[in-house]
Amino acid sequence: MLVELKDAEIGHEDIPILSHVGLTVDEGEFVYLIGKVGTGKSSILKTLYAELPLRTGEGSVLGYNLKKMKSRKVADLRKQVGIVFQDFQLLTDRTVRENLDFVLRATGHKKKAERKERIQAVLEMVELTEKLDSYPHELSGGEQQRIAIARAILNDPKIIFADEPTGNLDRDTGVKIVNLLREICERGTAVVMSTHNWDLLQNYPGIVYRCENGTLSEVTQEFNKPIIMGDTTPSPEPSEHLTGTQE
Repeated sequence: MLVELKDAEIGHEDIPILSHVGLTVDEGEFVYLIGKVGTGKSSILKTLYAELPLRTGEGSVLGYNLKKMKSRKVADLRKQVGIVFQDFQLLTDRTVRENLDFVLRATGHKKKAERKERIQAVLEMVELTEKLDSYPHELSGGEQQRIAIARAILNDPKIIFADEPTGNLDRDTGVKIVNLLREICERGTAVVMSTHNWDLLQNYPGIVYRCENGTLSEVTQEFNKPIIMGDTTPSPEPSEHLTGTQE
């Protein structure tokens, strides 16, 4: 098991957001976190990659105990996971090559030839090899997010945490980003993705958890119901669950 939370409390400083949280993620799973603005989606992800401390309960990611983790171990954990942000967070004064090389050097890759080979490999995966020497401002939003995903998979992580990766993109571009994440998942990398995009849950099934009223509940069956001819039962309305774009 890659991720496990048991009876966990998630929140900022002295402000609890979610209580009695239970969550598991296994290898190769694609997990959605949905919910309205401020319900805890981003806070769960930040807790899982140790930006926020686990307030109470039990939690582990890749064998690291989130409750007992020392600050020096946080960097070790983050070397083994991929993180994708809604706002890309690329270094604006550096080219794509330099952005990716910076991460590899920071995570202990000393041989230039090996770094060059790895950069080429991830850019081929996201189909942007021709943008190697471009700066972020020369890329479209979708291209920037694909570079951000390339950055996230540089160290061949077992799991990717993606916080609203389609939130700043138009629908068609967002679908391409999800397709890319799905392809990565099919190679064995688990993905935990927060989203407000209703279409994704309908068209790209996965395990679905909803943040609502201070709790986290698995609601996969609500979104992955088989289509039965003559069934007039309405599907859940997006407005009930997916209001807002970010936390």
